[in-house]
Amino acid sequence: MYCGAQVTLSVMSDDYVAVILGALSSLDPYRKDLRMETDDTSTLMIGPPDILFAAMRDLFTLVVKSGHHVTMHALVSRGCPGGPQLPETRSEPGSTPPPLPLSTRKQNALVAVETASETGQIISAQFAYYPLGQPPGYMTEINACIDFIDESGTLDRKKNFCTKLRGDGAKVFKTLEGVFVSFAPDDAHITLDLMLSANSPTARDK
Repeated sequence: MYCGAQVTLSVMSDDYVAVILGALSSLDPYRKDLRMETDDTSTLMIGPPDILFAAMRDLFTLVVKSGHHVTMHALVSRGCPGGPQLPETRSEPGSTPPPLPLSTRKQNALVAVETASETGQIISAQFAYYPLGQPPGYMTEINACIDFIDESGTLDRKKNFCTKLRGDGAKVFKTLEGVFVSFAPDDAHITLDLMLSANSPTARDK
């Protein structure tokens, strides 16, 4: 399964250019496995989901260590039938194996969150998850996804139109990866609208 993200990183600091450029080294281990293109609005990252989410995690948590208020917006997608068709994102109908049983996928996702090596950086994230095209049984998958989030240990609260997570950066990103890959067929069109924040001067809501 290949997926992609348009990622925009913002640092609330006068020296934001130096902070961002200094954090780009975190992507070096992933460059051979990701296609990356940058323009004046965002950076496109395309590759396998485990590599993509790990790269976003390392980039964001390294910038968080600067102590500045940092945000990152990402539009993450897989299985998109429109737009520019890149060779690495194409899959032939019927070419993907049938998914594991839903209970197994949920348990695997929970184990991945539980065993994630912590970064030591606390972050917040809010996201909206969209399974497009309403694949058969999608509400059963959505309900299992909700249960997974409830049991992940990273749920902060449910907000209007989105869900908020909070916790160690590694566990938050593993939760997001689990949401994205574990609750729909590999060839389903799924999008995730994601906003991350850390070191915010705004007091956390109680």
